[in-house]
Amino acid sequence: MKKTNAVRLLEQAGIAYEARTYPVDESDLSGVHAATLLGMPAEQVFKTLVLHGAKTGYFVCCIPASREVDLKKAAKAAGDKKAEMLPMKELLPVTGYIRGGCSPVGMKKKFPTFIDASAQEWERISVSAGVRGEMVLVEPEALRSLTGALYAQLTL
Repeated sequence: MKKTNAVRLLEQAGIAYEARTYPVDESDLSGVHAATLLGMPAEQVFKTLVLHGAKTGYFVCCIPASREVDLKKAAKAAGDKKAEMLPMKELLPVTGYIRGGCSPVGMKKKFPTFIDASAQEWERISVSAGVRGEMVLVEPEALRSLTGALYAQLTL
């Protein structure tokens, strides 16, 4: 596994993680596909989405790969009335990450971050290590602490 920025930050913070890799299929970058390849339930593999609130600006949501973000719930969590997904072409310039390799750890800037409350049901969850095909399993509370995230209901 490559030493990604996300992995370096986990190590600097003294956070235990387990690295997992899977073969990348450019035709299917979905979190559900990644979960299948990792042999994990899709509810335990969390995808990282970047949204833009009408008033609050950019924020990050980590939700189970099998679920869809509820824009109203996400906006409310961020203290906004409306939010929309960040257009794909803006993901790399805003976060430093590409689609299928976006991690809640180590973005260019520290954005407000929200983790779906369902993460608390798991001993460990999987999030991107910052590149396609590489994930890290971490305790949800350790991830929340490192990113300064809040737990919230974020899915439909």
